[in-house]
Amino acid sequence: MPTDCIPFKDTGYFSTLITDYLSEKEELKPFYNRFPNLKNFKFQIEEKKASFPLQNRKVLAETLIDQYQSFDASLQTLNNIEALRKDNTFTVTTGHQLNLFTGPLYFLYKIISTINLTKNLKATYPEYNFVPVYWMATEDHDFEEINYFNFNGKKIRWNKKASGAVGELSTEGLQDVLEVFSQELGLGNNANKLKQWFEKAYLKHSNLAEATLFLANQLFKDYGLVIVDANHKKLKQLFVPYIEKELVEQTSFNKVMQTNAEIEKTSENYKIQVNPREINLFYIGENLRERIVFEDETYSVLNTNITWTTPEIKEEIKNHPERFSPNVILRPLYQEVILPNLCYIGGGGELAYWFQLKENFKANNVVFPMLLLRNSVLLKTERQAKKLDKLNINNASLFLKRDTFINIRVREISNIDIDFAPQIKHLKQQFEDLYALAEQTDKSFIGAVDAQRRKQVKGLEHLEKRLLTAQKRKLKDHVQRITDLQNQLFPNQSLQERSVNFSQFYLEYGDSLIPQLINNLEPLKSEFLVLQLQDNA
Repeated sequence: MPTDCIPFKDTGYFSTLITDYLSEKEELKPFYNRFPNLKNFKFQIEEKKASFPLQNRKVLAETLIDQYQSFDASLQTLNNIEALRKDNTFTVTTGHQLNLFTGPLYFLYKIISTINLTKNLKATYPEYNFVPVYWMATEDHDFEEINYFNFNGKKIRWNKKASGAVGELSTEGLQDVLEVFSQELGLGNNANKLKQWFEKAYLKHSNLAEATLFLANQLFKDYGLVIVDANHKKLKQLFVPYIEKELVEQTSFNKVMQTNAEIEKTSENYKIQVNPREINLFYIGENLRERIVFEDETYSVLNTNITWTTPEIKEEIKNHPERFSPNVILRPLYQEVILPNLCYIGGGGELAYWFQLKENFKANNVVFPMLLLRNSVLLKTERQAKKLDKLNINNASLFLKRDTFINIRVREISNIDIDFAPQIKHLKQQFEDLYALAEQTDKSFIGAVDAQRRKQVKGLEHLEKRLLTAQKRKLKDHVQRITDLQNQLFPNQSLQERSVNFSQFYLEYGDSLIPQLINNLEPLKSEFLVLQLQDNA
């Protein structure tokens, strides 16, 4: 299968922080535990095994069995859940929002990276079991970020008023979305399967968490994926000591603020992704998700009349831990408390905020996981690949910004030389001789020589731009073809994986789509994959 790999730093789409991490820059090492390579997993296994209680394993397995009762779990998934009871079983985890119909393509890449890493680990350490986990972000509240997906350049949106944790949102109203989507899909076996998946997920389940679990299970159950909805009383009970510590000591705020200062001091190119609050917890209930604050010796829930004294809130935590929801700062700690986890797989933005958290983990005596950048992929159809070959366009050039891409291409195919660099170099050399002459005769003349040099160089540069513009007009048909191709592969001049929904490719490639991705994504290979899909894979 035709593939190509491009270093992440050469794509122009990844931050300095992430490319420095992939290069294992020394200055970043204080902000993570171990770099993700197969050798280092041995030490991560030993550290996690020594600190993770068997009781937590029992609670986790029983909760998952309960959550899967009404779903068609595969034997491999059920075996993985049972294996979590044993102290030689560990997880590799990714997390994602409950985007409508999975949202952008990288939802698939996150989970496939996770599945494939567990395979790599099992081959390297056969005496242990490794379970791929998808952590559903059921307690998020950013409905506007998840209420749509893109299909063939059109945004298919779920219009609904929403409040509270998104996992509890009723799926009422999604029949209208299905009708719109069905019209876009058209006819055919693959179209019918996509319609069935949407209908069974969103019309046969009452809330968004159940719908997402159904869909993710449908796509990945054959690979043993275990899906976790951590918004559960028994799991939250395991987190009670950390909730109390957060409320009383405000450890997260202090430790993360200290780390943020260290990150900013390390490099001006490293940007802080998230900022902590004094208390990094929400209080959740039906149509409710509001911050908890502490003022005048009283805990209260913003925008409500709910208040507690310190003894009262401790009693509330004890009786109803499920009502306390960690925010983005505290959620990773919750994840690592309830999972025997070795590694978290996420995108660049996610890893950036994980780098802020190591000292908070240390203060809470919880093992900090290894951090792995998920696979990134550019998918090409065979038709697109043939057009690119015919136009002699290589994969790396596709990642260039639009104007740069066009300019380089026009220079390459033009029958005249548009590059004035030799003339500019020759002109500058001539002025070097004039500078030398001025030095020998009248130094006050140097300023005039310099002004003339700038004027003439600028004139040549202007002529070069005009010639390039003229050639673009002359070659406008070619420019249109290459622009159309780049638009298809980089919608809205952004990465395909951040925009396009999997259904667009499933419609053409059907059940071969995910196996092709499984067979080609290498999670420990830190490069951007360009993959040409095959019709008969």
